[in-house]
Amino acid sequence: MPKANVYDMAGKKKSSVELSEAIFGIEPNVSVMHDVVKNHLANCRQGTQSALTRAEVSGGGRKPWRQKGTGRARQGSTRAPQWTHGGIVFAPKPRSYRYTLNKKVRRLALKSALSAKAAEGKVLVVDGLGMDEIKTKTFQQFLNAVDSKKALVVTSCPNVVKSARNIPGVVTSPANLINVYDILNANEFIVDKAALAVIEEVFA
Repeated sequence: MPKANVYDMAGKKKSSVELSEAIFGIEPNVSVMHDVVKNHLANCRQGTQSALTRAEVSGGGRKPWRQKGTGRARQGSTRAPQWTHGGIVFAPKPRSYRYTLNKKVRRLALKSALSAKAAEGKVLVVDGLGMDEIKTKTFQQFLNAVDSKKALVVTSCPNVVKSARNIPGVVTSPANLINVYDILNANEFIVDKAALAVIEEVFA
C-alpha cells in the first residue's frame, strides 16, 4: 500500500500515512493522462483568433485591368489573397475548441496522475494545513522547509489560498476540483490531511 509523509506547518516530518490503494496505487495509464491533458488545454482556449477573408477586406471592388490583351495574368480584385493587403485564405474565425471525454476516462486519468505522484514520493500530507493570517512570506517559508518550488496545494483554507497566489509555480485547489493537468504540471502534490480524506471519499 502506498504511503506518504505527514508534515506540520513548520515543515517538520511527524509521521507517515497510508494512502488509498484504489486512488494512489494503480498502474498509471499514460495514454489516458495524455488525452485528458489535451482535452483540458483545448477547453482552456479562448478561440477568439480572427482574420479577414477577401470578402471582408476593404477595397478591391474594381477590376484592376481588363481580362485580355495586357499579357498579364487575369485578376478580378486587388484584395485577392495573392495581393498585398489582400484577404487571408481560410481565415481563422472565433470558435469553440471545447470537447468532452467520458467520465470514466477522466476518473482513470486522475487516479493515474495521483498514483504516479505517489510512486515518485511526491505526495506530501500536511496535518492542519492552515494559517491565521494572510502572509505570503510565512507560506513561502513552509515551502522552503519541505523543499518545494513548484507545487499543487490542495486546501480549502482561504488564508492559505490568498497567501500562495502570489508565489510563482504554486497552484491551489479545493479537494473536489483537482485536475490532471495541475497534478502533472506540479513537482509536488501537497494536500491537507482533511482534504486527503475528501479525495479518497469522492474519487474512490
